Parts: sequence; structure tokens; C-alpha cells
Amino acid sequence: MRRMTAPARPSFQRLFVTGLLTLLPIWLTWVVIKFVFVLLSDISRPLIGPLLSNLARVSPQALGWVAQPWVQTALALLATLAVILFSGVMARIVIGQRVLRWFESLIRRIPLASTIYGSARQLLDILQTKPDGTQRVVLIDFPHTEMKTLGFVTKVMHENGTGRELAAVYVPTTPNPTSGYLEIVPVEKITPTDWTVDQAMSFIISGGAVSPDSIPFSPPRPPAN
Repeated sequence: MRRMTAPARPSFQRLFVTGLLTLLPIWLTWVVIKFVFVLLSDISRPLIGPLLSNLARVSPQALGWVAQPWVQTALALLATLAVILFSGVMARIVIGQRVLRWFESLIRRIPLASTIYGSARQLLDILQTKPDGTQRVVLIDFPHTEMKTLGFVTKVMHENGTGRELAAVYVPTTPNPTSGYLEIVPVEKITPTDWTVDQAMSFIISGGAVSPDSIPFSPPRPPAN
């Protein structure tokens, strides 16, 4: 009768790599959630913090707990989310649209603010609409021809003299897509994809973990004459 051999014990290196791969998605999720959580709570904290502190001074025994940092952070986050949802509701009704147009006209009178607001507004509008002539989500050579990075085509221009089509491509960073690079790339060197903006954002935020099984890598060949 053949004796059963005990399975070999995993090495320290294998255990370390397995543990790292197990914790990495959890850590990445925590980093993204923490970034959004802190960003949203910091918006309302200057208003919520003093208000809760004053309430705690009025009745320390009954309301002293509202001055705790975690309570202020949670209520500041809820207040910011409420403002965002309220803005979304207002943007869909006539009165809210009039207020938004009035606010935009006011912003345009401020030199620096008008440039920042107008550029951000145009970028968001572009990402929410379907592109003309080229796919919105593309791959470009970066940092060299043997590597690709994901980007969003925001505008197609033409080169002086030759008339060659050039695309302005916004390349977001991982896992925070609010920062990135702007590249000007010849259209013929762009690799189009069939991804939606939502799929591309999931790919970027997850560090490539959320992605389809296949992806184009080489630009399409020009049609034969």
C-alpha cells in the first residue's frame, strides 16, 4: 500500500506574496474610499465643526458627544452628500437651472475662476457625451512604444501646414483619476477601444483589476489603397 506523502509546507516567500495579493485589493479599496470620504467631509467641516462645538458647550452632559471628531466627520460627510443630492435635484428643475445659469454668469466675471470653472465644466460635459469621429476611450503609447496607457479623447485638432489630425488625450492617474496628464497624439497612433467611460474609470481606480479579458494593443492598420 502506497503511503500518503504530506504536502510540502509553503515557503516564507510564497506566504508573503499570497498575503500581499490578498490584502492589496482591500488596501486599494480603503485608499479610494478614504480619499473620497475625507474629501467630502472636509468640504462641510468648517461649518459643521463650530456648530457642533457650540451645541456641546450649551449642554455638555446631554450633547457633549457631538463634539467628538468622528461625529463631526460623519455629519460633515452627510451634509456634503445632502448638498450634492440637492444640487442634482435642482439641476433637473427649471428654478435650479436658472440659479445655475446665474451662478455661471457670476463666475465668468471673475478672471481666474472663470478659466478654471469653464475648463472643468467643458471636460465633464465632454466625458458625458458621445465623441465625434473618434472613440472617447483610447490607448496611447506611454512612456514608449512598447507600453500603453488609457486616456480620454477630449478634442481633435489639426496640425498647422499639414492638416494632420491631432487628438488631445487626458491621461488620468491611478487610483485617483482627478489628476493626470494631457498628451497631444496623432490620431493614426491612437488605439481605439469599445470601452465606455464608466468601464475605463473602473479600470483606472482598480489599478487594472477590473477589466475585460481582451483589449486592443496595436493601432488599426490604415486601409489599403
